[in-house]
Amino acid sequence: MHMTLETDYAVRIMEALTREGKRLDARTISERTHVPQRFALKILRKLVADGLVCSYKGAAGGYELARCPAAITLREVIESVEGPYRISRCQGDEYCCDHTTCRFHQIYGEISELVREKLDSYTFAAICAGEEGASCSHDCAGCSQHSAEKGI
Repeated sequence: MHMTLETDYAVRIMEALTREGKRLDARTISERTHVPQRFALKILRKLVADGLVCSYKGAAGGYELARCPAAITLREVIESVEGPYRISRCQGDEYCCDHTTCRFHQIYGEISELVREKLDSYTFAAICAGEEGASCSHDCAGCSQHSAEKGI
């Protein structure tokens, strides 16, 4: 089992936006992450739609984190691209297994929940700082820490 290339790219894009701490245009994001620009734009649309990234038009446009990186988890980014994390299709309603007698349904559910919890334990602030619980040093859109400091 492995993540898709698109998900790997999404994680790289979020890391770049976290490390930069300010708005970046698509070309810069593409160059810093080594993600083809057209693919980066596709991924950025998903991240914007899920409220992880803000997009701005115009000469000073670009992309920046929609929330404080301390409030964005690895799970959110992965699920933005791939949908809800499940170890098996047995976990989804679209697959017809008998959820009441399937021996693996509960086992897969428990494993999937453990993985989701672990992915939730990693925030982009902590990942980029190299330690858990790192505080935000960004002036990012929607960051409550900085909004409070500015009196907003």
